[in-house]
Amino acid sequence: MAAAGASASASAAEPVTQTIELPTLTADMSAQVAQSAAATQQAAANYELRAERDAAAAKAAAEAKKDLAEAKKKAEAKKKAAEAARKAAAERANRSSERATLSASTSASASTSVSAPSSGSVATVIAFLKAQVGDAYVMGATGPNAWDCSSLVQAAYKQVGVDLPRVSQDQSMSGTDVPLSSVQVGDILYWGGKGSAYHVGVYIGNGQYLDAANPSKGVVIQDLSGYPASGAVRVL
Repeated sequence: MAAAGASASASAAEPVTQTIELPTLTADMSAQVAQSAAATQQAAANYELRAERDAAAAKAAAEAKKDLAEAKKKAEAKKKAAEAARKAAAERANRSSERATLSASTSASASTSVSAPSSGSVATVIAFLKAQVGDAYVMGATGPNAWDCSSLVQAAYKQVGVDLPRVSQDQSMSGTDVPLSSVQVGDILYWGGKGSAYHVGVYIGNGQYLDAANPSKGVVIQDLSGYPASGAVRVL
């Protein structure tokens, strides 16, 4: 009896174990896992592509905005340039009209005698010359908005009936020689030798002369001290 009880007691003390069998990874399950991984990878790729497209769209929008701003800026610049050109054309037209009026006035009042010009001839010559300040210098040009040195001098004296030669060499041979220390307003100044002068201008007083200087300066008033003349002649 005691032995039987001991045996039953020992039997009750032994742990009860249960074996759980894991499912076997079949070919179908492997395919499903692979498909799931592929789907996850594709989703990630799609997200990355969408992000890249969004970034490209944002960049394109920014560039379009920048291009629009540049286009507006260029359009405004063209508008300003056109307005400046219109104003310049209007000013040139006004100047041409004023010169025509001056020319008609001086031609009517100037003496036709070269040997005995009227007392106001010098003032007329100087007024004509000053009206051309700012015009361009172009070799061979004879006005009305571009001159070379000798054509400007010739045109100025023609206002009072004095017909000077066309080129500076011959103009330096015109009239009466005048010492540079005794030059008067209206005297022709020349640079280079007498009869071989390469440049001419007109003395306007206060140590200054007016000339069609060069392509970079055009028609200007300059100080004689900065570019002393070689000689002078008087034709009025």
